[in-house]
Amino acid sequence: MNNVHKLTEGAVLLAVFAVLLLISLYVPFLGTISVFFLALPFIMFAAKNNRMYAIVFLTGGILLSLIIGSFMALPLVLTFGLTGTVIGIFISEKKGRMPSFIAGTLVFLAALLILYAAAVALFNINIIQEGIDMMEESIQISEGVLEGFGQNADKAVEQFTEGLKMIETLTPSLFVMTSVISVFVIQLVSFPIAKRFGIKVESWKPFREMSLPKSILWYYLITIIASFLFNPSEGSYWFMALVNIAFILQIFMVIQGLSLIFFFSHLKGWPKAVPVLAAVFTFLMPFLLYIVRILGIIDLGFDLRQRLGKK
Repeated sequence: MNNVHKLTEGAVLLAVFAVLLLISLYVPFLGTISVFFLALPFIMFAAKNNRMYAIVFLTGGILLSLIIGSFMALPLVLTFGLTGTVIGIFISEKKGRMPSFIAGTLVFLAALLILYAAAVALFNINIIQEGIDMMEESIQISEGVLEGFGQNADKAVEQFTEGLKMIETLTPSLFVMTSVISVFVIQLVSFPIAKRFGIKVESWKPFREMSLPKSILWYYLITIIASFLFNPSEGSYWFMALVNIAFILQIFMVIQGLSLIFFFSHLKGWPKAVPVLAAVFTFLMPFLLYIVRILGIIDLGFDLRQRLGKK
């Protein structure tokens, strides 16, 4: 009887997945939203069953995607299906919200990298390089238009070109950030629905209570010192590695700084809109990123929030 129930539940969830997959593939605007719900059936099934059943369900999802969407659907089911399965397994084994988020992010990142490498190796399609080439063509067209009006665009073109080089250098970091944001959105839209179906999901701690390990600060300082000591040439492996590590660690420092702002606002009893607006303006005004990053460094290095809490 139990096996019949699991079979019925699996069939219903696969049907839901099929509908979501069709929308994601063939409905232009709605598809960009529904794609983040693709992981939901896998999360729900894996959260209620053991690993073996979860793997069987994932296999069924892959086969179903090949039937209704051909090879176009395979990247979606491998990325979102595998991520959802891992998150569901972590929920089933009660390993906590943060471990499930980290595991989901790593799986999503691995899937992205494999698909990117496969596209380059098998089909000679480099999406990132093609995007950069398109932007370079747009810059050249814009330069020609400005020169036609008698305006000198050399400085602007130089800035845009440097920006494109930086994007190319930061490609690994962009993969990481894409994975983090995608899994965050997946959990944001999936967990409330899963809870309605009786799946117990731990809640996040308040953002103000979030504090990164102090080792992150040491990694950041070591990266900065290494950049000054070795000063690798632009385009080299070490240059790309140090730039990407520094970029990711700087984002961590900003997150720590924002968490401190939320903590201080809560401590002072300010309206909730105050720290939210501070976070919004931080990303809208780049110079504020430096200030918030410094706050994060001070908080990690000197236990600032503990000192504030004692006053």
